[in-house]
Amino acid sequence: MQTYTYKYPHPAVTTDCVVFGFDGVRLNVLLIERGNEPYKGHWAFPGGFLNIDEDAPDGARRELLEETGLTVTNVEQLGAFATPDRDPRERVISIAYFTLVRTSEVVGADDAKQAQWFPINKLPELAFDHQQIFEQALERMSHFLKLKTGNFMSSDFTYEEIDMIYYATLTR
Repeated sequence: MQTYTYKYPHPAVTTDCVVFGFDGVRLNVLLIERGNEPYKGHWAFPGGFLNIDEDAPDGARRELLEETGLTVTNVEQLGAFATPDRDPRERVISIAYFTLVRTSEVVGADDAKQAQWFPINKLPELAFDHQQIFEQALERMSHFLKLKTGNFMSSDFTYEEIDMIYYATLTR
């Protein structure tokens, strides 16, 4: 591999994964308690730095598995979050993804102290710019659910459940 030296500094790239979970009654979102600085002890979405040879959706799924034990297949890209001061460590651009699954057991691992499902209307204060990411993910998911389209969820949801989840996004 050839080494390059560039005139301009390069930002780091991370992925974040907003995982909405339906438990049959209510809509939840998966958060991890950060085990390291910055924001140690605060809640955030599972995510982390992208490996140099890794595709971004694969990185999001890898970080989700490493930090929560949850495996997902379908993720939808939400967008890039690139405010220069969004991460106090360095210039970090995050590519955020979202998905919808049935809730299942999760466990904090790797650099996540714990992992836990929270009802979408009872979120703790979130680290970084994750509240903004959450709001955009909820809005986008609601739009897809209304149209009953998108590859962001597992295929085992019934139309009745999709309607229940859609209305939950409107009434939080």
